[in-house]
Amino acid sequence: MKKIAILTSGGDAPGMNAAIRACVRRALNFGLEVYGVERGYEGLVNNEIFQMNSQSVCDIIQRGGTILKSARCLDFKLPEVRKTAADNLKKHGIEGLIVIGGDGSFTGAKLLSDEQGINVVGIPGTIDNDLAYTDFTLGFDTAVNTVLWAINSLRDTMTSHERVSIIKVMGRHCGDIALYSGICGGAEFILVPEIPYDIKDIAEAINKNKARGKLSNIIIFAEGAGDVDKILSCLPVMTGLDTKLTTLGHIQRGGTPTMFDRMLAARFGARAVDVLIDGQTNRVVGYKNNATIDMNITEALAIKKEINRELYDIATTLC
Repeated sequence: MKKIAILTSGGDAPGMNAAIRACVRRALNFGLEVYGVERGYEGLVNNEIFQMNSQSVCDIIQRGGTILKSARCLDFKLPEVRKTAADNLKKHGIEGLIVIGGDGSFTGAKLLSDEQGINVVGIPGTIDNDLAYTDFTLGFDTAVNTVLWAINSLRDTMTSHERVSIIKVMGRHCGDIALYSGICGGAEFILVPEIPYDIKDIAEAINKNKARGKLSNIIIFAEGAGDVDKILSCLPVMTGLDTKLTTLGHIQRGGTPTMFDRMLAARFGARAVDVLIDGQTNRVVGYKNNATIDMNITEALAIKKEINRELYDIATTLC
C-alpha cells in the first residue's frame, strides 16, 4: 500500500475535519502518499482528486464541516458510474480509500471494493448515531451539546412566561439525539420514533406539573416521532398553556467539535489507516466498550439499531 485517498460523504458532522487530519498525518508518518477527494462520490466520479500533505490539514482540528466538502451522488448506484470512480483512483495509483460517512456511504464503499478491487475502510461520521455496530458515531456528541445549549437558553424564557417549549431535533429514524439531550437537559418529555406516545398522557402530565407549581415544560421531539403540528395545536387546548415550537435544524450539524468527538476522530483515523496498511478491505472502524474496533462492513450494517430502553426508562423517572 503506497497511496490512499480520503473522502467525506453524505451529511457533514462535527469532527470530520479532525478525522481527515488524523488520517493524513498517520498515513504520512508511515510513508504513504495521501490524496483528498472533494465532494464525496460525486468528486470521485468527476476526478476531483488532489494530493495532500501535512500542511493541508493544519488548523482544521477545531473546525466543523469538512474541508473536503460533501455531496450526495445518486448516480453512484449505477455500476458504470462506480467503474468511472474506480478508474479515476487507479489513474492516480491509489489502492486504498477511506470513506467518512454513514450507512449509505459505507454501502457505496463496499461496492467499490467488491466490483473494482479498491481496498476500502469506513469511518462512521454522522450526528444521528444511527449505526448500531459502534457505541458512538463521529459528530453525535457535538450535536447533542448543541441541543443542550438550546435547551438551557429556551428554559430561561419558557420559565419566565410559563410556557411549554417543543424543541424539534434531528433523528428521522433514530432518536438518540433527542434521548441523550433530553436526559442531560432535564427535559420533561422525550419523543422518539422508536417508542409510541399519547398526546393525552403528555397533557395530563403537564397539568399535574402545573398543579404543583412547575413553571415550564420542555418537550424534545425527534423529527421522525410523528406529527409535531398536531401536538402544537392540541396541547394549548388541553393544558391552557402557550406552546412554542423551536426547530433547531442544521445548526446541529455545525460548530466546533467537542473533546470527545476530536478524540474519536484521532482514534478512528489512525485505525482506518492501519487497517489499509495491513491490506484489509471492506472494513469499518468504530468504538465499542471504550475501545477502538474494526469489523466487516456487511456485518456492521446488518446489526439493527435500537433505542437504549434503559436510558429511556431512566428519563421517564427523572422528569
